[in-house]
Amino acid sequence: MSEGAQGAHTKLAALRDALSGRHAVLIVPHTNPDPDAIASAVALRYLLTEHLSISADIGWYGVIGRAENRALVRYLRRPMRRLPTKVPSDTAILVVDTQPSAGNCPVRASDAVRGVIDHHPQQAGLPPECFRDLRPALGATATILTEYLRAADVAVPAWLATALFYGIKTDTSGLSRGATPADVAAYLFLQPLIDTTALLEIEHAQVPIAYFQQLYAAVRTGKVYRDVVVADLGTMAYPDLAGEVADFLLRLEGVQWSVCMGVHDDVLVLSLRTRRKRGGAGRLVQAVVGKDGTAGGHGMAAGGQIPLRGAPAAEVTATVRQRILQQLDQIPEDGVPLVT
Repeated sequence: MSEGAQGAHTKLAALRDALSGRHAVLIVPHTNPDPDAIASAVALRYLLTEHLSISADIGWYGVIGRAENRALVRYLRRPMRRLPTKVPSDTAILVVDTQPSAGNCPVRASDAVRGVIDHHPQQAGLPPECFRDLRPALGATATILTEYLRAADVAVPAWLATALFYGIKTDTSGLSRGATPADVAAYLFLQPLIDTTALLEIEHAQVPIAYFQQLYAAVRTGKVYRDVVVADLGTMAYPDLAGEVADFLLRLEGVQWSVCMGVHDDVLVLSLRTRRKRGGAGRLVQAVVGKDGTAGGHGMAAGGQIPLRGAPAAEVTATVRQRILQQLDQIPEDGVPLVT
């Protein structure tokens, strides 16, 4: 048995122990769940059902706005329900692709949180007895769940393989961003099992007119500072649009950093992407947001949220832009419009 498989077996046993005596389980992905979070939550529920004979629900909070994410949820037959305002006291909570003390987690650390599975840097505040599988070196949480399924020797149906494959693909940008040998192994294991027709439809889902309107806003407001491009979307149709546009802008020739900002539900959402192999996006966004909000991420992709609390959006956006340029040693006056 390989070291990775042995580790997965050990984790599965620990997870079973953490849920001992619990008859109700609620799986919670991060707010505004993306493909990695959705796939990981669905895979965990499948694993609990098929391997541990434990029934579970998935509760989510926020907005699923990106067309591809909505298509994935439809393909999975809408596997999640809205997170209840009050979780029953006898329910065990398992958190995936985030952690209770992170800014994008809709539940706080408590005795009800029995486990956390995540690929982001470890946060403080987890209960000592809480099951945890935290691997910040990995490119996707879906990789961890794929290892669990393989260790449990559970058959992986096409619909689940498709979701997990897409989760790894999106979080690692097709294995080009932050992927490890474990991510590659999971990706290659899943690839022959996927529903290729469904994957094509998910990846090329039709988008609303608001998407093009906000792309126009990004191009119109974007400025290039040597190897940095910064754009302001204004009011966004959905919060993960900032990350979607940041990915798009990173394709600009000569750019090493792309930054996109926009307001959704009275919160300034900030997304950063970088081509630099040594990364630094997570540290950068934390330095920029500071105590004004919450932030996190990996070396090459990160994001943050700053509640406006009545402050004019334009002023907060200008302040954040100034901080970004300062952190990246750029001169604000040197900015060149993306289009003229």
